[in-house]
Amino acid sequence: MSAIQRLILLGLAGTALVGLGMPVLLGLGDDAFLALTIASGVIAALAARLECVEAGRALALILGAGLAMRILALPAPPILSTDIFRYVWDGVVQGAGINPYRYVPADPALATLRDGAVYPFINRADYAVTIYPPIAQGFFFLVTRVSASPLAIKLGLVVVESLTLVALVGLLRLTGRPVTRVAAYAWHPLPVWEIAGQGHVDGLMIALMMLGLWLALAIGRRYAGAAAVILGALAKPFALIALPGLWRPWDWRMVGLVPLVIATAYLPYLSVGRGVLGFLATGYVEEEGLSSGSGFVLLRLWRLCVGEHPHDTQIYLGLSLAILAALALRTGFRRVRPPERSLRDINLSIVTLLFLLSPEFPWYLLMAVPFLSVAPTLPGWALTVGGFMLYDVVPGDPQLSYPVRSAVLAALVAAAALAQVGHGRRPGVAR
Repeated sequence: MSAIQRLILLGLAGTALVGLGMPVLLGLGDDAFLALTIASGVIAALAARLECVEAGRALALILGAGLAMRILALPAPPILSTDIFRYVWDGVVQGAGINPYRYVPADPALATLRDGAVYPFINRADYAVTIYPPIAQGFFFLVTRVSASPLAIKLGLVVVESLTLVALVGLLRLTGRPVTRVAAYAWHPLPVWEIAGQGHVDGLMIALMMLGLWLALAIGRRYAGAAAVILGALAKPFALIALPGLWRPWDWRMVGLVPLVIATAYLPYLSVGRGVLGFLATGYVEEEGLSSGSGFVLLRLWRLCVGEHPHDTQIYLGLSLAILAALALRTGFRRVRPPERSLRDINLSIVTLLFLLSPEFPWYLLMAVPFLSVAPTLPGWALTVGGFMLYDVVPGDPQLSYPVRSAVLAALVAAAALAQVGHGRRPGVAR
């Protein structure tokens, strides 16, 4: 069987698995859905490894099948997360000329904007203003000018994903890798279900971040690339972890670009003063257990072994930030920095960030998926495919407890990292 025939079969199998996704989840439960997504991840990995395929045909097949997967996922009900209703609400509020950071959805001042299709499903409606930064807000506003519906948000994010794919193809060509590796993103189950299926704004962050990397590394427009990455962080802050890969030692202009872009983006919303930080500054950190440490799986495991001690959360956060700072400094001050090296460094920082500090929601892991095409690692695959273990959607579905599942995921990622290090140290194996 030729490589192109294998690619076709893999694409058909991956598309069929997406078509089965919601019936399997709702009919057989979370564990069956996990098995299906693992199979989808294996298909994406196998397709990305295919070589000796004519680039034009391979790219058309991969993008066509990826689009088909997303079309099948679009009608999925928002059962994995209800965040998308807040997106629509924030867009509607802005369309009425009201600052989205001013009122909680349940405030009487917004009573005339309520409907039966969106408002009843908004999470934290009675106590939390929006948490989403200004670039995300701009996206919500633009999409809801066309249609104030969850489906419109999903469609908008699928369109935005085209930027991610263009950037990935450009970076693959820059580094001399086969374009078939774009299948690692296009067919990966996490963006299919979390962007097309559930409409998470992380898709906007990823598109801007990858566009920035492409502008800087492939086109040589470092400042334009840095600005795009910063805009990505104003959709979701984690994108800032990519900036050290674009920085050059003692380049203070790029350092100064960060507050300039941030201030410009927040300017239209400053009528609420400090309120522009939204729920992030008024309860999110406490609610998700990030201030107490209960939201960090590694710290939970440590406490299980030795017990809870005073200031262990601060110590854990300090150590984690020190590790991330060391990685950032190593990346930023690296003397010889070909594009492939920069992408590997950024990927290492992203996987480390997600492993140490990410809230335990699968969609936060999305930002690691594009790097499975341009800088693939075993921990990246384990983290992004294994992240489906964190779902608990079907009521009464027999599963291991959430702490056990999150601990298993952490163990899998750690084991994958050790395996990768061991493989890289074998004689004759490129690191």
